[in-house]
Amino acid sequence: MPIAFDPHHPDSAAAIAQAQREIARIDALSVHHDVSHGDLRVRWRRFGDAAAPPLVLLHGGHGSWMHWLRNIEALSAQHAVWLPDLPGFNESDTPPPPRDGQGMLDPALDIFVGTLDQVIGAGTQIDLGGFSFGGLFAAQVAARRDGVRRLALLGSGGHDTMRPMEVEMINWRSAKDRDEESAALLHNLGALMLHDPASMDALAFEIHDVSCHGTRFRSKDVSMAGGLREALDVYGGDTLLVWGEHDATADPGPTIEHVISGHEMRRGKVIDHAGHWVQYESAATINSLLSAYFA
Repeated sequence: MPIAFDPHHPDSAAAIAQAQREIARIDALSVHHDVSHGDLRVRWRRFGDAAAPPLVLLHGGHGSWMHWLRNIEALSAQHAVWLPDLPGFNESDTPPPPRDGQGMLDPALDIFVGTLDQVIGAGTQIDLGGFSFGGLFAAQVAARRDGVRRLALLGSGGHDTMRPMEVEMINWRSAKDRDEESAALLHNLGALMLHDPASMDALAFEIHDVSCHGTRFRSKDVSMAGGLREALDVYGGDTLLVWGEHDATADPGPTIEHVISGHEMRRGKVIDHAGHWVQYESAATINSLLSAYFA
């Protein structure tokens, strides 16, 4: 099946321009908040009524707030949807390296929770979601911050199981020119993020391209180190775990069983025909699922 976007096609520039207009349209619906913890700044976006129940959604590795672009309008109908660029990503500052005795994620968590409490209020009850690396990050936030009512993790990292990737990734940073770089980014989009080639459209490519170039934090090491179940054990609250049927980072059935076994507050869901970036590829299904879960 041919892909929906080809960066070398004569019409690719027009398709990218349309994707950029769509991103700008969604961004224009938000209120930006630049919030500092110490001397490090996090860029937050709020969508929807500020007085509505807060829903915080965290993006994945090599990502940004745009990982949720196809979900914002549906979820902000009933919630104040708060989307940060996590520390070290896109428009937020880079966290310092961990000090002696700290874990790899601790500096970023300190900055994130510090700015979260400023924009929403310390102790304010929230619903929390995370995708991929952001799923593990969200679980760690829930483990250390009171007031997380419900937690939804999509394609979460840190699950301590493996699904061998069928296609090798390409190091786009070593490309000799923009054409080679674009080809590598598109290849990786299909190898890791999306299952159906028809989902690999100009909007997906633009989000992936911009977000990859804005990444300064090595999330893969954190996700591969595990820790998801331990964080959920500390949290102990209502948790929904979602994987796409064809997620390249996990075998969904065994992974869900591994994470939820013995815990009545955890439930799992596999989304048919979807890959890792499930909230983009199966946006309508995920919007309905999360709207009901967080209702």
